[in-house]
Amino acid sequence: MFDLIVKGGTLPDGRVADIGIRGDRIVEVGQIVAGAGRVIDASGDLVSPPFVDPHFHMDAVLSYGLPRVNASGTLLEGIALWGELRAVATVEEMVARALRYCDWAVSMGLLAIRTHVDTTPDHLRGVEAMLEVKRLVAPYLDLQLVAFPQDGLYRSATGRQNVLRALDMGVDVVGGIPHFERTMEEGAESLRDLGRIAAERGLMWDVHCDETDDPMSRHVETLAREVTRHGLGARAAGSHLTSMHSMDNYYVSKLIPLIAESGMCAIPNPLINITLQGRHDSYPKRRGLTRVRELQAAGVTVGWGQDCVLDPWYSLGTADMLDVAFMGLHVAQMTHPVEMARCFGMVTQDNAAIMGLQDYGLAPGCVASLVVLDAGGPVEALRLRPDRLAVVSKGRIVAEKPRNDTRLALPGRPETVRRRHP
Repeated sequence: MFDLIVKGGTLPDGRVADIGIRGDRIVEVGQIVAGAGRVIDASGDLVSPPFVDPHFHMDAVLSYGLPRVNASGTLLEGIALWGELRAVATVEEMVARALRYCDWAVSMGLLAIRTHVDTTPDHLRGVEAMLEVKRLVAPYLDLQLVAFPQDGLYRSATGRQNVLRALDMGVDVVGGIPHFERTMEEGAESLRDLGRIAAERGLMWDVHCDETDDPMSRHVETLAREVTRHGLGARAAGSHLTSMHSMDNYYVSKLIPLIAESGMCAIPNPLINITLQGRHDSYPKRRGLTRVRELQAAGVTVGWGQDCVLDPWYSLGTADMLDVAFMGLHVAQMTHPVEMARCFGMVTQDNAAIMGLQDYGLAPGCVASLVVLDAGGPVEALRLRPDRLAVVSKGRIVAEKPRNDTRLALPGRPETVRRRHP
C-alpha cells in the first residue's frame, strides 16, 4: 500500500511509468498494481522532478517601483535603487514579499532555490529575513542562501566582516562580485580571499563574475584558478559570466579549458542577461549571454537561473523556470531537439547538481518531489510552458490545478474538446 501513486505519466526520458510514494520517498517506479491512499492520474502528461533555480535575489523580489522605477534599465541604476531600498526595508516586509514569491514558485513546481542575500549593510536585516523565510518554507521548499557582498568585498569598510557574520548566522554559501571592486587587482584578491573562506569552512562558493559588457573583465580566469587550487570543483559556480559574450575567440579558447579543468559550474541568467547587457550599444547590440553551448561541449555543467522577478533590475517574471529555459534556448540558439531537451534538463537535474541537492530525481530512494505538467514531453513543455496539474513536495500534494481544456464550437464542425497538447 502506497500513500500516493502518480499513475501513467511520461517521464523526461520518454518512459511511461507509475510512481509509488510512501512517506517522503519514492519507493517504486514501474507498473504498479498495489493501491494507495491517493492516486493522481497522469496519463498522457509529463511527470518531471521539480524545477530548480540556482540563482535568485529573494531579498529584493516583488519590490518593483520601490523607491522608483529603473528608468535607464541598467544594472548600475538597479544596484543604486536597491541600495536605497535596503536601507529602509524592514525584516517583516522582506519576509512577506519572499513568502508571496515562494507561493508562486510552489505553484509552478519550483521547489529548490538558491538566493543571494545582500550582506553590505551592517544591519544585515536581509540576512535575518531570509533565514526566517528559509525556516518557514523548509517543509516544502529547499532554500539555499548565499552571503553576497553586493557592493564588493573591499569597497566598504565592513564588507568582508559582514560576509563572515552572515556565514556565522547560518548562511549556506560564500558569494562574491570581483568586477565591482575598485580595481582589477582588488577583484582578483577578493577571489583569493573568498576561495580560502569557502575551502576553510567547507562551503559551496557562487560568484557573480564578470557581469559586464567589458571583454577585459576576466575575473573568471582567477575564479577557475582558485577553484582548482582549493579543489572545490562542482561546489563552485560562476554566475552570469556575461563578459565572455564580448571576448575574442582566441582568449576564450584558452579560458574554457581552464573552467572545465577546475570542475566549476556556470549559471547564466538569460532573462536578465539579455535585458541588462548591451545598454550602452547602438547597433549591432550585444545580448550578453555567456557561451553556453561551448561551455557544455567542454563538459562544464551549465544551468539556467531566474535571477530577478519584479525588482529594481527586472520588471517582469512569474517564477516559471520554463520561461527561463524558453528564453535561454532562443538566445543561445539551442533549437535542435537534443539541445531543447538539454534546456529542460538545465532547469531540473543540472540545476539540482549545481545546488548539490541530495536524492533528487524520479528513482526509488529519491525524495518524493515532482511536478505533473499538461504536456507530452520536455520539448513540448518548453514550447507551451503548460499548466502544472499537480505538484508534490516531499510526499505531499502542495498544489493542484484542473486541466484547462478548450471547448471548440466551430460552424460546420462537431463540437470538440481540445487539450493543450496532442
